[in-house]
Amino acid sequence: MVQEQPVRVERRLSAILAADVVGYSRLMHDNKEVTHTKLTTLLTEAVHPAIAEHRGRIVKNTGDGILAEFPSAVEAVRAAVRFQIRVEELTIGDAEDSRIAFRVGVNIGDVIIEAHDIFGDGVNIAARLETIAEPGGICISLSAYDHVRGKVGVEFADMGEQSLKNIARPVRAFAVVWEEQSPATQGALAKSDTASAPHLSIVVLPFTNLSGDREQEYFVDGVTETLTTDLSRISGAFVIARNTAFTLKGKALDVRKLRRELNVRYVLEGSVQRSGNRLRVNVQLVDADTGNHLWAERFDKPVADLFDMQDEIVSRLANALDAELITAEARRAECSLRPDAMDLVFQGSSWFNRGQTPGCLTRARSFFEKALVLDPENIEAMVGLARVDTSLGASFIADDYSARLAAAETTIMRVLSVAPNHALAHLTLGYTQIFTKRAAQGIAECEQALALDRNLARAHALIGFAKFFLGRGAETETHINEAFRLSPRDTNAARWMAHVGFAKAQLGADDEAVVWMRRGLDANPNHSFAHFPLGAVLAWVGELDQARDTVRAGLALDPSFTISRFRAHLPSDNPIFLAVHERLVEGMRLAGVPEG
Repeated sequence: MVQEQPVRVERRLSAILAADVVGYSRLMHDNKEVTHTKLTTLLTEAVHPAIAEHRGRIVKNTGDGILAEFPSAVEAVRAAVRFQIRVEELTIGDAEDSRIAFRVGVNIGDVIIEAHDIFGDGVNIAARLETIAEPGGICISLSAYDHVRGKVGVEFADMGEQSLKNIARPVRAFAVVWEEQSPATQGALAKSDTASAPHLSIVVLPFTNLSGDREQEYFVDGVTETLTTDLSRISGAFVIARNTAFTLKGKALDVRKLRRELNVRYVLEGSVQRSGNRLRVNVQLVDADTGNHLWAERFDKPVADLFDMQDEIVSRLANALDAELITAEARRAECSLRPDAMDLVFQGSSWFNRGQTPGCLTRARSFFEKALVLDPENIEAMVGLARVDTSLGASFIADDYSARLAAAETTIMRVLSVAPNHALAHLTLGYTQIFTKRAAQGIAECEQALALDRNLARAHALIGFAKFFLGRGAETETHINEAFRLSPRDTNAARWMAHVGFAKAQLGADDEAVVWMRRGLDANPNHSFAHFPLGAVLAWVGELDQARDTVRAGLALDPSFTISRFRAHLPSDNPIFLAVHERLVEGMRLAGVPEG
């Protein structure tokens, strides 16, 4: 007798999406043809494309809904969010009693695969979760939430344990939070331990003393405390107070748990180790949502005066973190389907930091303008817009430089009228003054900015450039070196090096001018204007081929630059400045810059 082989059942772990139309039977009863036509349109234009785009497979249509399978919970939730938003857009003008809305449930589970269907508890839970979702809403299980948290650009309200029909054990559920929710969901969000953390929210954990030397403890605690204070000076930052942070000292911590308890987006952790006459400090910035490391830095220096070293380490960290946090927030914002004003501000700031080219500045401006549409009184958006106008006016990118600088000053004066202690606003005002023949006033504004934020390296650099406009180029390098001491890897490093190059040119040190300007372009080739003075000084020292190649590269970034534009913009009447300015014009002409 031949024994039959058992039929092999195919199983796999999948993300399951179940969706149906709210009140489908009523809608069909009221107007069968219109409902059928509308539903077909929504499935064709919103639901099916979103599922396909996110690598989903529609297992079956159920008349009033669908069942789909995805390779991951992230793709399933992203598809659901995308088609729910699209459905809302397509039905926004429909009467309330005839509007079609979907409810969606998402779960991860083990499923049995057949040719045209899938079965199992994983499917059943997704279908039951869909029934407790709000119209237009998405409800997901804890198993799905663990995979998607912090990755899909939306927040979730914890609905707690839910008893679902024909499901043996309660299922913990989470609802996607839209801008407008029912009172029930708003209440769940208020109680949720996953409520949206503030932008730029961070806790500085007490640094770990790896030396085993209790005498080093005061230094380690000093770094933590001072860094907490200095990070608070970053505009818009929300930093957990030191008294709270120090209660965590010496404890083994789960950063995700910290995220829930303290409601922060980022965790900064570090260690200090002294060995002989050297001191090593390691620091990591961690995404509290995912636990992923976003950035790390190490200082390894000979021990000198510990307090001076503490100030230097903290200043460098504060400057680096300012840039890194903006980048991290911009990445978050890019994933957000409904960015708020501050999301747009961070994206604008990220584009501003990429380089002083017409393209980068135009993108930055567009984000700041969109932020102001959402929130006309947003201080950070206004400061960002003023910075863009200042850069356009000061970098010889626009012909209407005077109008740009005037607009920047008007905007920044409005900011200072409501936020008089905004350090970056004072710096931006100083910038506009320095480039409109008021260098001495500009220096005073930069000094005011430093009084408000001692780590504002850009203020030191701008003071140095102002000295060049005043014919005191010999003083410029000292100020630039102080800026680099505070922020060695600053996003503005290329411009600072160019400032020293200008000062060297003013002093007649042409070879040194070439070195500094080249270093600036190596740091950021996207700084379009910097190509043209480098071309000029290369022409001065007889390197005409290199000078012309450099100018061609600059014109590729900014084809509209001309000698006429450069000559028209004179930010100083100082005779020493005017002499080197005219010499730069002649060098640019030799290097092939168009007359205009």
